[in-house]
Amino acid sequence: MDFNYSDEQKLLIDSVERFIQDDYGFDTRRAILKSDEGFRRDLWQKFGELGWLAVPFAEEDGGLGGTPVETMIIMESFGRGLVVEPYLSTVVLAGGLLRAGGTPAQRETVLPDLMAGGLIVAVGYAEPTSRFNLADVSTTATATGGGYVLKGRKSVVLHGPMADKVIVSARTSGGQRDEAGITLFLVDAGAAGVTRQDYPTVDGLRASELVLDGVAVGADAVVGEVGSGFLLLEKAVDEATAAICAEAVGAMEVLHKATLEYARTRVQFGQPIGRFQVIQHRLVDMYIAYEQAKSLAIMANLKLDAPREERRRAVSAAKVQIGKSARFVGQQAVQLHGGMGMTDELNVGHYFKRLTMIETLFGNTDYHLKRYAA
Repeated sequence: MDFNYSDEQKLLIDSVERFIQDDYGFDTRRAILKSDEGFRRDLWQKFGELGWLAVPFAEEDGGLGGTPVETMIIMESFGRGLVVEPYLSTVVLAGGLLRAGGTPAQRETVLPDLMAGGLIVAVGYAEPTSRFNLADVSTTATATGGGYVLKGRKSVVLHGPMADKVIVSARTSGGQRDEAGITLFLVDAGAAGVTRQDYPTVDGLRASELVLDGVAVGADAVVGEVGSGFLLLEKAVDEATAAICAEAVGAMEVLHKATLEYARTRVQFGQPIGRFQVIQHRLVDMYIAYEQAKSLAIMANLKLDAPREERRRAVSAAKVQIGKSARFVGQQAVQLHGGMGMTDELNVGHYFKRLTMIETLFGNTDYHLKRYAA
């Protein structure tokens, strides 16, 4: 694949990489995860000052008019640094919904604060019984005189604990698994009737179980068209899936390099273990798995604006390969580091945990293999 970055994209890579190197070391990340909020608001605002939060938004909305390639660049670098701030949920997922379906008033009131780092928006799309089916929605939105009343429950709302607003899917018509009849609503996280149960995920990030008990919203809270939210949500989730594929590529690159360096310096039987042929074969297999994942992640991000079926197949193909490569690279890295690979003090286990979560997020390998073949 002939793929070269433009001069502007190279500057973006340099900007994010320098931040990761200078301001987001492993010890800094561990301290952030142990904090009450689970992220640093000052760093989030710095992301806004650096322009990273404005990258995917249109220039007429105050954004930088970037393409999925720029988002891929940022997410790959975030994967190298294991960044925990809510870029995926707020900018990629919620931002994708507002960019494609937000009303002029919503874009005018929400996006400037979001891009400046003053507003965090999460998305509640999963429910306890829905697994990976975006159309499986039992949360209801009942029309009232001037708006709607929401009632239901959303599961694993990523970055829900720190969210100021949440975009939720609810059914305004149709059966529980119908694609038609789903509507998206922009809800204040502190609105009457909204309750949360917050918890850390396996990789140290934060999520919430969200209960909507008679939450009243106006008609101006609708994102997109009434009853037509499924296709909007599906495209935003595909964009987010392609973004975490890039994040996984960055994490795998770090694991391969760290394992290679360890094999060069760890001495056993009087010589570095990297001189043993069996170790060399393992390292080569790790590199091949990483390169395969990187190629398909690039393809998925380049296909995000393609027709629906072409986009879905490209994203699912990448997610399948990411799942296989991430598991292999993570397991090999932990095993070759020996007992150290499982300790909290070494970053290897933390990368493996994040890769394990990415394998499940937005559909696991089996789910995307079936979607690709359908």
